[in-house]
Amino acid sequence: MKKLEKSFPKKTFWIILSAILSNWGCQTVEQAGNSQPKEVQKATPLPFAWPFLEPEMMVSRGGTSQGSEVSLAKDPDPRWLALQKSGLENFERDRLAILAMSGNYRTSFQFTETAGFIKDYSPPRPYFSWGTENVTVIEDVGTSISLQHTLVMYFRKASGEVMGPMVMKHWRQDWNYEDTDLHTFKGNKTWARETLSAETVEGTWTQSVFQVDDSPRYEVTGKWSHGPQFSAWQSKSSDRPLPRREYSVRNDYNVLRGEHRITIVPTGWVHEQHNRKFNLNAEGDSFVAQEVGVNRYERITNPDLSAAEETWQKTSPYWSTVRDTWKKIFATHDRFQIKASHEDSKLWQIHFSHAGEIEQSKNYDAAKWSKKVKETIYKFLNTGETIESEATY
Repeated sequence: MKKLEKSFPKKTFWIILSAILSNWGCQTVEQAGNSQPKEVQKATPLPFAWPFLEPEMMVSRGGTSQGSEVSLAKDPDPRWLALQKSGLENFERDRLAILAMSGNYRTSFQFTETAGFIKDYSPPRPYFSWGTENVTVIEDVGTSISLQHTLVMYFRKASGEVMGPMVMKHWRQDWNYEDTDLHTFKGNKTWARETLSAETVEGTWTQSVFQVDDSPRYEVTGKWSHGPQFSAWQSKSSDRPLPRREYSVRNDYNVLRGEHRITIVPTGWVHEQHNRKFNLNAEGDSFVAQEVGVNRYERITNPDLSAAEETWQKTSPYWSTVRDTWKKIFATHDRFQIKASHEDSKLWQIHFSHAGEIEQSKNYDAAKWSKKVKETIYKFLNTGETIESEATY
């Protein structure tokens, strides 16, 4: 990231980075690594879910930069093969399925609204973007596993020259077995403790998803099922804040409510979503629309994503302190609210600036950064009674 940061004025760099986080990834007419004939690629498809609309009305929005050539892995991954061994207990097979999500991927994100619940509804353009991403196991203590996603982006100019890699911390997912203590999203940028019974969570794994700055996004329980050809995790329904692909372009809803299914296959995994867009407000709650989403993680052998590990080695002590601070907040606060900004800065901007400084330094001052992390996060945190009576969402 620092290599590209030096190429732009600081303000311009943050604008570019913000745009990548909002509509991350690359998009090309003919994606590198796609072996389909050109005449098939250029064929005009029917708009998925809207077969009677003109295709021009459903041109996808999302990333517009072009990525470097991608080579897809052809053979089953060793982690997949380990998952197929006979005689494994369900708990261990669940663990192996979660660990099988680690690796290097071409990741694609596709979302399409399938129905509207309001008068004069007109479907918006679908969303599509893709990029190259590393998923690393940063913690594994048996009943708890943490996977860190890191974007490693290469950009291809019109001349054919490839720039990069640009390394950027992405989202994180934690998995906890038979978890009874959750903080779930309640709207109004607010999360509250939800305690489940031991009977309710028996045999389940909770997926906790965190933003790029390690602030919470959602937690939801679900169960793994396993067969000879795939393993799949099916979630219960959960509420989430607007995703980055939406909050800069939509203001007609404020809660995303839906279920997830994660399916592990020999050369990667697929994350399917079935969401409804919900408007929570003081005048009355209402649904706006529903959508389906498919996020596909395809294992790659090229390009080289080892820059993710190099960056993580330098910055992981800082991010570990960030995670520990949030763990203490979860433990001590039943309810809290996260402010969208503080003094015209976003939480992720401050954290990324700190991480960039650490990446360039030779020594990590644990005491200094522990103090800064706590001060930074609490500037964005509201734990007061005013949360309960907020009228605006």
